[in-house]
Amino acid sequence: MIRFLLVLVMLAGTAGAVVAYGDPDQIARASHKVSHIFRAQTATPAPAVQIPRGQGGEFALRAKINGIAAPMVIDTGATSVVLTWETAKAIGLPLEMLEYDVDLETAGGHTKAARLTLDRLSVGHLVEKSVPALVVQRGQMKTNLLGMSFLDRLESWGVRADKLMLTGYPELQSSHRRSRTALD
Repeated sequence: MIRFLLVLVMLAGTAGAVVAYGDPDQIARASHKVSHIFRAQTATPAPAVQIPRGQGGEFALRAKINGIAAPMVIDTGATSVVLTWETAKAIGLPLEMLEYDVDLETAGGHTKAARLTLDRLSVGHLVEKSVPALVVQRGQMKTNLLGMSFLDRLESWGVRADKLMLTGYPELQSSHRRSRTALD
């Protein structure tokens, strides 16, 4: 941001000097350079995903974990992303190396979970890397949970009507993205 402001001040000074000398060609070139820099530095709209509420009241979606599709349910009460053992196995996580030493309270009761870090977790156009997660022991949960270790990384999230809106941060100099549903 400081670099951008410094460039802007230098360009404004240069443009001011050109205007002072009154050379129309120099004025046109300076104007073109300034407008080009502004276009290059503007942020694209923030990527956003809409998730419709399911018949049971939940917000279910298909995420991609390390490139593999997995069903998930949004759970703002879960401090972390939580994967079932079966999903972790399907996406190729090193289950034999995990230590199930984290106490976890689930809707089904108390269980143990193992900590790990997901290389990449994406929901539609929202992509996060190095996401902390937990894996529960085999048969302990039926559903993967998209918890706060993912949601806290977003610019915003909230429910409007019967849709959950997830909004990421804008990116500089990237291609235009549009809002899509997580079910696409």
